[in-house]
Order: sequence, then structure tokens, then C-alpha cells
Amino acid sequence: YPYLACEQIEALAAKYGRSVAFKPILLGAIFKVTGGAPLTETHPAKANYSKHDFERSARFAGVKFKYPSQFPISTVTAARAVLWLQSQGSAKAPLFVHKVFRAYFADDRNINDPAVLAEIADELGIDKAALAAGVQEPAIKDKLKALVDEAIARGVFGAPTIFVDGEMFWGNDRLPQVERWLAYGPF
Repeated sequence: YPYLACEQIEALAAKYGRSVAFKPILLGAIFKVTGGAPLTETHPAKANYSKHDFERSARFAGVKFKYPSQFPISTVTAARAVLWLQSQGSAKAPLFVHKVFRAYFADDRNINDPAVLAEIADELGIDKAALAAGVQEPAIKDKLKALVDEAIARGVFGAPTIFVDGEMFWGNDRLPQVERWLAYGPF
């Protein structure tokens, strides 16, 4: 569901003169604290429904989707890559976010593979050697840990989680509520 929200949220924000600040997190770390689990690793009926709903929700949103052959996977390096790009002030950071999501959820590419991330960087004209070094910087590792801690402190228990004016919305299916909030304010 984070992929589906990611594909829609920037246009929604722009419609109301807002912008999106992507904050990578690690759901596995959050699940350890909250007791959560990937939807596909719960009761078999819920897991089967979730897979079907991912596909149906993507069709409904007009978003290309192919259920990944490996799910879930580690996203530590991809998250650090986004943070490193943001730390460099790169305007390409949001494009990288989208390309990584699409690589995984539309093209079934292993985004845990540094070579895949390097290919995505190369496609965007990002120095892949600098990116590979950047994801190993202690400050970037610390930033990711801090964002996970911040998310937990703010009550995040799953993704996508969207904050608008301090109000938390969880789930891709909350985008209509996000839009109402953006259009008319708190309700």
C-alpha cells in the first residue's frame, strides 16, 4: 500500500499547494515495537485477501503493479539511499523514491540488491559510486534510526502513514480523507 500512496500523494498535495516530505522508515523495526506484521504474514485468509486487494487497489488507482516474487524484503539500503540524496539537497530524491517503489512493485526487481539501486541511480543521472558510499555514512545510518524512533514516538504502526498538519492518516484508503483535510481543513 505505501507504493500505491506514493504514486498518488504528490499530485494530491500539489493540487492544494502543498508538498510531500518523504521520510523513509523500516517497518520491520516498527513491527518489533508495535507487535505488527506484514499483512501477508498473518492469518492465511487475511494474507490471501491482502494479495488480491493489493492488485485490485492498484488497478483502481491506475497504478502498474506486479506482486513481488520476494515479499517482504529488507529496504535498509534503499531507505539510506533516499536519506543520503536528501542530505545532499538532491531534487532527484523524490524521483528515486518513485523509481525504487516501481522497480519493486511493478518490475519485480530486488531493491535490496545494491546493483539494482546503482542502476536506478544511473538512470536518474545520480553518481552511483557516491550513492554507494553515502549509504554507509554513519550520519545516514543514524538518521534512519532517528526517523524510525520518531515514527514510533508519533504512533506509526504501519505504512503508508501520512501526516498533514500533525494529523495522522494510516493507509492508502485514507487518501480521500487526506484530500478533504487539504481542501477544507480539520474535520
